[in-house]
Amino acid sequence: MDTLQKMRVLVRVVEAGSFTAAAQRLNTTTAYASRAVSDLEAHLRTRLLNRTTRRIALTEAGERYLQRCEEILAYVDQAEAEASDAHARPSGKLKVHAMTGIGQHCVVPSVGRYQQRYPDVTVELTLAQRAPDLLDEGYDVALVLAEDLPDSGLVSQRLASTFSVACASPAYVARNGMPRVPAELGSHACLQTVTPIFPIDEWTFYGPNGEEECSLGATTFRVNVAEALAVAVGEGMGIGLLPSYSAINGLRSGELVRVLPEYTSQHLNVYALYPSRQYLDAKIRTWVEFLREELPGALANECLNDVALSEV
Repeated sequence: MDTLQKMRVLVRVVEAGSFTAAAQRLNTTTAYASRAVSDLEAHLRTRLLNRTTRRIALTEAGERYLQRCEEILAYVDQAEAEASDAHARPSGKLKVHAMTGIGQHCVVPSVGRYQQRYPDVTVELTLAQRAPDLLDEGYDVALVLAEDLPDSGLVSQRLASTFSVACASPAYVARNGMPRVPAELGSHACLQTVTPIFPIDEWTFYGPNGEEECSLGATTFRVNVAEALAVAVGEGMGIGLLPSYSAINGLRSGELVRVLPEYTSQHLNVYALYPSRQYLDAKIRTWVEFLREELPGALANECLNDVALSEV
């Protein structure tokens, strides 16, 4: 019998005024209730109750101990209620990690809409070009872009898919012409995002003729963040593959034009990773469910249905 349970028995005995009445409230036996109090007294080496055949009474030490027991049990009950409530009601701090590009363009707007629905959740978002160690770094959810995920002890859910499009500035196209098929990229200045997912100096396109691979010409600039690549493309430095969410604003404004508009490249899935399915905190569960509703439509609107993406 653990100490907390013995404390509960002592409190019930005092409240009920007898071991028999307390046992009935606790749905146990009188002997069990008596033994619990006796065990506490033996552990403390202090008499807590004076007993007669007719009544019980707290000793002075028992009164002090009872007050502490009530305080401790109230804290325990509160902690259990809060932990149980976390499973049912989204609240508290949600720590999210996301890849920089999709985090900036898609996750940040989603946070605002999520918090309109669940105002008791505060979100701490970290953007970086790497997948974190969720357990060591204390994140609740990580959003990762990948073709496929390796086996791990983490739970993963596929939320959406996205792809990249070839872009250039109007000035670059005016100077160097517009390639019409992937093979013509060999004669153009090509700018690249350095990533462990896709090979350097080779792009794979998906278009009218299925899958086409092409070797690049002179690679004049490489960078590890798509948003930086978009700036370089906008400056007329060459042609670059930009994730559609990174390209969309430039295409809408006319700062960029789409090269090879019938082709896409670098198809990736967006995954949510979190540590466990069991006793999943409500804020994690509702955040993943919200993104599963939100991201496919957001990416489809930006990638497929915007007229700017088909302009050249």
